[in-house]
Amino acid sequence: MPRSPSGDQPRSDRDNQRVSSETSEIPRADATRARLLEAAVTAFAAKGFRGTTTRDIAAAAGMSPAALYVHHKSKEELLYLISKAGHEATLQLVQDAIGSPEDDPAAALRRVIHDFSVSHARGQTSARIVNYELTSLTPEHLAEIRQIRHTIDAEIRSLVERGVAEGAFDTPDPSMATVALLSLGIDIARWYHDGGRWTPEDIADRYAEMALRIVGARTA
Repeated sequence: MPRSPSGDQPRSDRDNQRVSSETSEIPRADATRARLLEAAVTAFAAKGFRGTTTRDIAAAAGMSPAALYVHHKSKEELLYLISKAGHEATLQLVQDAIGSPEDDPAAALRRVIHDFSVSHARGQTSARIVNYELTSLTPEHLAEIRQIRHTIDAEIRSLVERGVAEGAFDTPDPSMATVALLSLGIDIARWYHDGGRWTPEDIADRYAEMALRIVGARTA
């Protein structure tokens, strides 16, 4: 394209370069936010939410404390984002494992508890934060996370109720059975550590068997 008589770069070229520069900042900003989230997980796991300062998080990310506030309003916002991502991933995992209403309830429950257990063992660090730092969230953020937890609970309770209705399960209280099933997986994050006696798959296989006993799964 020919240049303007003054020799300046044409407006369209300047605009294109400006847009290109602006859009290139988006992935960079996303990468920085992700780095800060990872650093927050590390810091919260080591010191707990209340014992962690923004300086701790920034140091773990290799950044200055001021840089943190460019991307996040507070350390509570970081906790909220970590918790939201963890709960949404768990909800998706549960829904994928349950499958369709036509699937066998026992097979579906086995998949759910197996995958749920593996997830909490392999991601024990973030799972501890997600499940045991809820009271550190603001009321608004806590309400949002509780809604996701309610949906997870409802998905599994519905599966147990379907199993009872179809004669596959024999439990007098599907709601209590659901609490027990979820507690199995959640508590793994509290005690599991890498290099221990059992692998995540060992735990998942055994917990899946326990789950079927909890709901009184009928043998063929």
